[in-house]
Order: sequence, then C-alpha cells, then structure tokens
Amino acid sequence: MKLLTLSANASGAAKAAQEGMVVMVVDIIDMSTTLEAAIDGGALAVLGASPDTSAPPVALNPEAIGQRAAQLALAAGSSVILVTEPRVGTDYDRANNASRLLKGVRQGGGEVTSIIPNLGAETPKICDLAGKVVVAATGTGGVAYDAAFTAGAPAVITGTVARTMKKKGSAPARAAARRAIEAATQHQTGICVVAASANSLEDVLAAEYIMKMIVEEGFLTL
Repeated sequence: MKLLTLSANASGAAKAAQEGMVVMVVDIIDMSTTLEAAIDGGALAVLGASPDTSAPPVALNPEAIGQRAAQLALAAGSSVILVTEPRVGTDYDRANNASRLLKGVRQGGGEVTSIIPNLGAETPKICDLAGKVVVAATGTGGVAYDAAFTAGAPAVITGTVARTMKKKGSAPARAAARRAIEAATQHQTGICVVAASANSLEDVLAAEYIMKMIVEEGFLTL
C-alpha cells in the first residue's frame, strides 16, 4: 500500500526518514523556492544543509552533505555553489554561516566557486547555475533537509508553490509532485511532505497543496 503523509519541522523530517520514506522539504521563503529556481537555471543537482548555528532536537551533519556535493560535482567535472544567509552581508559572513558545510566540500575534494544569498526565484540572476551543484545552507528548510539526510532518507527533495522564472501557476507544485513520485517509485517507498516550519503558514499551506497534487498525479493508485 502506498503511503503519503504530511509533517513539519526538522523532527518530522527525521522521523519520516527513519521510516524509510522519501522526504520533500517545503520552505517557500526562500530555500525550496531558491532551489526550484536553480533547477530552472540548469543546476546539476540541488541539496540543502544546516547552517552552523542550528540546534534542533535531531542529528545534523552538514559536513556529510558537503562531501556529497563535492562527490556529485567532481563526477561531472563541475563545482559547488553555496546559497546561504545573511542576504545583506559579505561572502565572508555567509561563509562563516556555513563553515561546517564548506569543510565537508573541502574534505570531499570539491571547489566552491560562488557564495550567494538566498533570494528565492531571483537567485539565478546572481550567477550562472547551469551544470553546478547548488547547496542551500539555510535555517528551517536547510535544517529539515539536513535532518532527513542524516536520518537516512532514501531521497530528500524540495518543492515549492511559488512561481519561478520558468514556472507559473500550478506548475511549480506539479513539478515537485512529479519529482516526489519519481523518487518514491525508484525507491519503492512512500512520500512525506514536510513543511519546513510549523510556525510558517505559507509552508504548511504549500505542503498541503503539494500533497494534494501528488494525489492528483495518481501516486496512490499507481
């Protein structure tokens, strides 16, 4: 029987991962929207990670995600682009916010060629993301992604309902739903859609909408 559930926060993401489910993180402002824009911009892969100061009640391992990003980049002869906060600040400030992730990239033999702010749909206007591995080290969304990754989810993906440069209307949500179904089919497991923060109404409502879209795409009847 196919299983489709809804949860919230890093703890919900970790729990779903421990149960062997594909985890979709929904952080509308702005992590998952930023990564959707990166996909539109031709990114080779998109990942999330926790910033250094995060301390949820579950395990995190941004170094391991950095190593994974380096592995993907090296296999493609490419590099890593880091997206993080603060939005208004210097690259030095942003690097300090994600030093554990950067350490992992270095340990994996990868190279970070750009460090940019987390700006949502406008992110591809800052630099060329095509062919690069993009990692968003952000609060809430990045932390939920990290929690699911560290807890052993077979796949962690992101989704948004916000419009991007190439997707309007229901297209972002439908693209996210189809990615989730593809991953769940590949791993022969269920899907948990996780609102990055239970205190963020936009995340909760968007997660519910994407969950309904997964149903409309026929996941429960496949």
